[in-house]
Amino acid sequence: MAKFEMDTEFIRKLAAVLEETHLGEIELADGERRIRIARPVVTVAAAGMPATMPAQAIGPMVSADVPVAAGDNAKNPGAVKSPMVGTAYLSPEPGKPAFVHVGDKVIAGQTLLIIEAMKTFNPIKAPKAGTVVQVLIENAHPVEFGEPLMIVE
Repeated sequence: MAKFEMDTEFIRKLAAVLEETHLGEIELADGERRIRIARPVVTVAAAGMPATMPAQAIGPMVSADVPVAAGDNAKNPGAVKSPMVGTAYLSPEPGKPAFVHVGDKVIAGQTLLIIEAMKTFNPIKAPKAGTVVQVLIENAHPVEFGEPLMIVE
């Protein structure tokens, strides 16, 4: 078996991708060579709460008062986009209030919602301080990578 050489610069680039996209891990394979980069993820689920739940168990959806065409939202400079594919939850657990509502003032780094991906709950944080002007998703519904989730202005 050939010696496995570490490309530390490549590993640093992968770690930067994790940070930028808020993913929990990246795994790559090339023949028999394999590398997995992971970062710790805080789980916000309450004890006894299943990792996946039917939508009716979560509660009512929170949405914006005035819907806007999806194409416009993706280009909005205040759009908070999904860093992953998963199921979005607007509250920390069933029966609890949403993290934020339309009109709420938020600070940079404040949790806006969580996305469950592969049984891990990933907090999605405000990229900047501002006001939540729209919530573009429904609670407990799937979201795609790059999909606009909220507008913070």
